[in-house]
Amino acid sequence: MRKALTATAAPSRWQRLVPAATSPKTRALAAYDASVAWAALLLLTLGLVMVYSSSIAMAEASAHTGYRPYYFLARHAMFVAAGLAAAAVAFQIPMRAWHKLAPWLFIAGAVLLVLVLVPGIGRAVNGSRRWLSLGVVNVQPSEFMKLAVVLYTASYAIRRAAFLHAEQPLKQTIVRGFLPLFAVMVITGGLLLLEPDFGAFVVIVAIAFGILFLGGLDWRLFLGLALLLPVALAGILIAAPYRLQRLTAFLDPWSDPLGKGYQLTHSLIAFGRGEWSGVGLGSSVEKLLFLPEAHTDFLLAVIAEELGFAGVAVVIALFVWILFRAYGIGRQAAHLQRPFAALVAQGVGVWIGVQAFINIGVNVGVLPTKGLTLPLLSFGGSGIVANCVAIAILLRIDYENRRLLRGFTP
Repeated sequence: MRKALTATAAPSRWQRLVPAATSPKTRALAAYDASVAWAALLLLTLGLVMVYSSSIAMAEASAHTGYRPYYFLARHAMFVAAGLAAAAVAFQIPMRAWHKLAPWLFIAGAVLLVLVLVPGIGRAVNGSRRWLSLGVVNVQPSEFMKLAVVLYTASYAIRRAAFLHAEQPLKQTIVRGFLPLFAVMVITGGLLLLEPDFGAFVVIVAIAFGILFLGGLDWRLFLGLALLLPVALAGILIAAPYRLQRLTAFLDPWSDPLGKGYQLTHSLIAFGRGEWSGVGLGSSVEKLLFLPEAHTDFLLAVIAEELGFAGVAVVIALFVWILFRAYGIGRQAAHLQRPFAALVAQGVGVWIGVQAFINIGVNVGVLPTKGLTLPLLSFGGSGIVANCVAIAILLRIDYENRRLLRGFTP
């Protein structure tokens, strides 16, 4: 969207890459794209089933759960219900209100990230301090920060549009367009690495730079950042020995299958057992306390084992459709001269796409292990609620697009 962020919104980069699914007139007939809602609901439903299937053995064996097999199912169902309720509220909020709220939501998210690090307030689990306890549930601020970054970066790109384009001198683009957001992201990233939550850090960086790229960031600056990124990631890996160990385990998990490569080897075993059609729902062996985090980070491995390649293909197809429509909805918003809505829609696509890609890559052994859940599927209240709100905002953008096409105000 190189010139879209001025007074008259022009097509974004994705407008040249993502074709329209239907004509504007056809899309305007319905209130919103029901296929996006159904894809998200199917993922939520499949997640509900698979969280129960993957967690029942652990729930029965743990005193923390009271040895109740339905413990994680009940909690996940509560999270899904909360997510759908939050989505229903979010859908009612106009995009102009989200635009005004964006900086304040980002500030609120940053404050929560600080509170997580305060002893006595933040809650530590497995050596990581990522949660705030609200009594019956724990809240993970980094999940909501992803949504705040989508909104804030889109808002920032609109406000600083004049300084982001290649038409401006590169020095001015760096100093007045890029560095202010970069400084904010460095502070945010530092807070996440102190938790530590490297996975959320990677996703948030991808969201911010993805939106800037789609918003028309000078390609020279973007290329320079792309070249520096591997160096920065290498420095982060070297600074924390456990991250470097994860990298070496990823490169050759079978060299230490009972140690550093334990999670990945058991995930690969689950994929191998599933073959084309799976061993059958509920028949996974790896979930019987062999595969750690089977109901969260490695849920896809259980899906692969029980539902096979067919089940994994369905999951990937649903994510691909949500991404395709997110960019298509953003493209349409740009054509309707709604640059903020366009960047938010595409930013949601970047978020869901990058996080799903990383989780899937970790499960199949093509990326190093990191603590990232599968959007809309894995167990986790904060992630489910944040994902549902993001989908609701995407549907709201599509709803307002269609109202404009019918001649009404959003």
